[in-house]
Amino acid sequence: MPPKVVIVDYGAGNLRSVSRAVAHVGHEPCVTADPADVDTADALIVPGVGAAADTMRNLRESRMVEPVRAYIASGRPFFGVCMGQQALLSVSEEGGEHECLGIIPGRVKRLPGGQKVPHMGWNQVRQEREHPIFRDIPDESYFYFVHSYYPEPEDPSVVIGLTEYGVAFASVLARDNIVATQFHPEKSGEMGLQMYANFLAAL
Repeated sequence: MPPKVVIVDYGAGNLRSVSRAVAHVGHEPCVTADPADVDTADALIVPGVGAAADTMRNLRESRMVEPVRAYIASGRPFFGVCMGQQALLSVSEEGGEHECLGIIPGRVKRLPGGQKVPHMGWNQVRQEREHPIFRDIPDESYFYFVHSYYPEPEDPSVVIGLTEYGVAFASVLARDNIVATQFHPEKSGEMGLQMYANFLAAL
């Protein structure tokens, strides 16, 4: 049986482009709002665009919060994209203070003044340490960003990619079975597709 690659549908956009990217690298995506599919996934992707409060409310209403936490705790491969990255942290400051999943201790903060916000378009990712997610991706490669907030984890060792935009922020996080990006690999051309291929390579 082929591996089950689950993309969580909690009402946020961008599912179609993530699905296409997964299919492009040779896997059949399962886009679902059913928590039972999370339980049986071999790889889990939580994409997303929008605000933290909406994201967490939608995850709660779709009964996804505990299944996602349990999935990550199981050690199976997890990929969080954009809002799916920010949701991993403890608290988001977007529109007040909103509790997130609390998987990676830290806060989600607004990009500093002096730059156009949202940060939208292509920017470079500086690889802070080697990781399988970067296989065949040159250092300082460009990826596509759309965001106004960024993650600031308490433990700097989980930051494996940095991007400059008024501040050097964590554009790629990794810990154990978790990888997460602030940018959208599915909108980032060849290098983004390589990242999805790298994530799914072990299946």
